[in-house]
Amino acid sequence: MTDKVRNWAGNIVFRAEHVDRPSSLSQLRGLVSRSREVRVLGSGHSFNAIADSAGTLVSLDGLPRTIEIDSASATVKVAASVRYAELGARLHAEGYALRNLASLPHISVAGSCATATHGSGDANGNLATAVSAIEMVTAGGDVVVLGRDTDGDRFEGAVVALGALGAVVSLTLDLVPAFDVRQYVYEGLAGEVLDEHFDDVFSSAYSVSLFTGWRTSVIDQAWVKHRLDASPAPDASRAGDPAPAGSVGATTADGAGNPFFGATMADGPRHPVPGVSAVHCTRQAGVPGPWFERLPHFRPDFTPSAGEELQSEYLVPREHAVAALRALAGLRDHIAPVLQISEIRTVAADRLWLSTAYGRESVAIHFTWIKDPAAVLPVLGLIEERLAPFEARPHWGKLFTVAPEVLRSRYERLPDFRDLVAHFDPTGTFTNDFLRDHLLGAP
Repeated sequence: MTDKVRNWAGNIVFRAEHVDRPSSLSQLRGLVSRSREVRVLGSGHSFNAIADSAGTLVSLDGLPRTIEIDSASATVKVAASVRYAELGARLHAEGYALRNLASLPHISVAGSCATATHGSGDANGNLATAVSAIEMVTAGGDVVVLGRDTDGDRFEGAVVALGALGAVVSLTLDLVPAFDVRQYVYEGLAGEVLDEHFDDVFSSAYSVSLFTGWRTSVIDQAWVKHRLDASPAPDASRAGDPAPAGSVGATTADGAGNPFFGATMADGPRHPVPGVSAVHCTRQAGVPGPWFERLPHFRPDFTPSAGEELQSEYLVPREHAVAALRALAGLRDHIAPVLQISEIRTVAADRLWLSTAYGRESVAIHFTWIKDPAAVLPVLGLIEERLAPFEARPHWGKLFTVAPEVLRSRYERLPDFRDLVAHFDPTGTFTNDFLRDHLLGAP
C-alpha cells in the first residue's frame, strides 16, 4: 500500500502499515495470539488515536455478519462489525427495535458501545446500556463470554472498555417491540426560554436534540422525536396554529401560536448545519416512520464517504446543564468562527464503569468543528477550562485536551478497570499509547 491508513475524517494517520482482515474466528484467534500489540478498527468514526496501533490493526468486516434474533429472550446477537443501519432494518422487519440510536446510523455496533456513544432522550441510556453479553477474543487467542446476569459487576466494567480487554467479536443486545416515530424540527428557541424550561424542553418528547452555532443566545433548531405509542404530537399541517390542549408545548406556546416553547415549526426539511441540503436527513414535518428511520438524524441508506469535520463532546451532570451552557456562552467569539454546528442532548445515567454517563444523569454538549486542528485545539482548551467546575467527561472517541490526571479523577471505578485489564490482558496486547497516556498510566 502506498496510502497510509486513516480514520473516517482523515485527521488521524494510523501507524500500522495495513489492516488485517481475518475471515473467520479461528483466523482472528491466531492473529491475536501471534501479535505483540493489537487494536481493532471499527467504522473509523473516532477523531483521536484511540484505535491506533504500532503493531497490528484489525478490521472484523471479514467475519460473518451474523444477526441472530432470540424471540424468547427478546435479544439479538450481533457481529461486532455490523452497522446500526443494517441492524435496524433487519430488526424492524422482524417486529423488534432498539430503544435508541445515535445521530449517525452508519457506525459499528461494537465500536459505538465500546466508547459509550449515545443518542438523546431523558430515559435513554447510551447505546452500550442495551448490551447484555459480550463475546471477545483475549490476548492468548481464547474466546471469553461475559454476561450481565452471570458476571455482574465485572460485566459492567467490560462493556465500555475502549478495546482494552480483547477483540470483541459479538454483542447481545436487548430488544423492545418495534415502534414508529414522528419527527419535527423547530427554529428560533430563545436562550432564556431554554434556561427557564430546560427540563420541560427535554422531557417534551422521546428524544430531543438542540442545535446551535453559538453565534447568539438563540437555539437555531430543535429536533423533536415523538414515539407514536407514547405521546401526542403537533399537527405539521397546522404549524401556524396554537398547539392543541395536551400536546407538547401547549402550555408554552407564544401569542402567535408557535407550538414549541415559542419556537416556530420549520417550513421545510432542514439539515443541522445551516445552508446544507437536507436530502440525506431523516424525514421531518411529522411524517411517521419506523424507529430506525427517525431516531438518527441521517438516513440509513446514505453512507457518508469522508468527513470534512472534526468533533468533540463533553458530558456534564444534568443539574449543572444550564450553568455549563451559560459558561460556554462567554466563549461565543472563540467557538463560532471554527464551528460547523453544536448539538445538545440528554443521556440517562448508567452503571458502566467507563461510561461518560456513569452514575449521573447527563447533558452532552457536542461540537462539529471545521477541519482545522490548529484552529480548533486552542478552543478546546478554553471550553474545558469553562467546564472544569462541572467535571465534564469528554467523549472517548472525539478530540479533547483534558490532562490525563484530571480525566482519571472523573472515573471512580478506574482502579477496578485497571484490575480488569490486568486480568484479561496481562501482557498489554490490546493497550496502545492512547490508553497508557489517558487511563492506564500512574494515577
